[in-house]
Parts: sequence; C-alpha cells; structure tokens
Amino acid sequence: MHADVLPYLRCPVCRAPFAADGDGAARTLRCPTGHSFDVARQGHVDLVTGRTGYAGDSPEMVAARDDFLRRGHFAVVGAGLAQAASEHLPPARPFVVDAGAGTGAYLAAVLDALPGAVGLALDISKAAVRRAARAHPAAAAVRCDTWRPLPVADDSAGLILNVFAPRNGAEFARILHPRGVLLVVTPLPEHLGELVGALRLLTVDPAKQDRIGATLGGHFAEVSRRTLRQRLRLDHADVAASVRMGPSAWHADPQALATSIAALSEPVTVTVAVRLTVYRPR
Repeated sequence: MHADVLPYLRCPVCRAPFAADGDGAARTLRCPTGHSFDVARQGHVDLVTGRTGYAGDSPEMVAARDDFLRRGHFAVVGAGLAQAASEHLPPARPFVVDAGAGTGAYLAAVLDALPGAVGLALDISKAAVRRAARAHPAAAAVRCDTWRPLPVADDSAGLILNVFAPRNGAEFARILHPRGVLLVVTPLPEHLGELVGALRLLTVDPAKQDRIGATLGGHFAEVSRRTLRQRLRLDHADVAASVRMGPSAWHADPQALATSIAALSEPVTVTVAVRLTVYRPR
C-alpha cells in the first residue's frame, strides 16, 4: 500500500482514518476503533464489508482487457484523459481517484502526466485490483463496491476518473474537493460498431448521455465535452480480446463467437469513438 495514499483512506465500517501496521510498506491497515484490513501480497487491500451482489469482471475479462490495452488499442482514451487532467487538476490537489479502475491503465496514463500526484484505483473485481495495484509506482488499489459509500475521505480528491464504469454521483461529490474535477468517459453509439454488427454484440444505448446527465446533474455541472476517436486494425486475437473484456462477454456463446470471428477478413478495421466529459461540483 502506497504510504502517500493512506491518509486519504477511511475505514469502511466507522469512517475513521487508518494507520499502517508494519515496517516499511504497510501490511495491515488499522483504524483507532480496532477495525483492521490486511494488505494482500499483490499490494491491494480489500475494504468490502458485508455482502455485495456483484463480483465485477472475471479474471478472464481482466486478462483480456490488460492484453488489449497493452497493445495500445485504446491509446486515444488514455491520452485524452491525461490531457484533460493536466488542464483541469487544481494546484495542490495531487490525489487522483479512478472509480471502476479495472486494470489501472487509465489511472497510470494520468499519473504519468501529473508528476507528484498519487492515485487510488477502486474496483469490485478481485482480479482487477490485483493488476491495478501494480499499474503505476504512484498508485494504490482498493477493492470496494462503488455503489456503496467509498472508503475515501471527504473533499480529498482533486480529480476523479470514471471510464466505462458505474457512476455514484453522491459519493463522487462527497470525496471530490470543491475545486476538483470529474472526468467521465462513455462509449458513443458507433464505438466498435463494425464488431457490434458483425458479431451481434451488445449495442450502446443512444440515450446513454442523457441518463448520465440525470445521474450526475444534481451534484455536478458539465464544463465541456469532447469526442475521442481512433481507428484500429485488429487481428482475430485482438477482436476476440475486445469482446472478452467487455459486457458482451457475459452474453456471447464462445463457440459461435469464435466461428464468427474466424469468418472476418484480417485485419479488421474498427472505430473507437468515446465521449470525454468534464464536470465540476455544483
């Protein structure tokens, strides 16, 4: 657990600050009332309490996403986030929270652009936080349910990232500093459209942006939005990874999918099309 992130964490049971037990790198987080949470050998800490009805992405989904992103296929998203973070992060607020961080790849891209900042990756998937804990030297990772109260101090984050992930507007508003910013990335209807049609994948809801506005509107005001686009040339393995890493993985029949992918001519030209929206607290 990164020592510079520890002051921003809060006990999920009593909301008290943590102190670290152990010499050097923290091995156990303990609050003044005695609640304790061990840091896993991979470097993350599990702060989920009670039952949660959603396990998040499977190890297979996370591995596919990690492989796909390492090939630079969504580089335009990381670059867009890094640019927006550099433009909007307020001075003296070097703490970045990625809510629904997955492998931590986008958090790493932002931290590379913000020397001196530290980051926290939050995700419900055990497989995801294991990878996110090693995504960047200035980042830590915590397993938590982003639909519940986040184990993060009030007004502590200068920047929140939310990339293809659930949005808890009330909690984002609580942990974000009044001068901080929220960066939200969502797919446009044409995102990966060539694959959606050919492989019969899940489509993007055309009203998605309106629903996001309704979810966040009570807490945040939109500052700006931009469209990020990238053209990919994918081989069959990349196409398969792009499906396995996303929500269509829960619905596609593996054998039918493999047959459909094999029928595609290589390379497959695919469009990345997402919206990056900047919000500030109301």
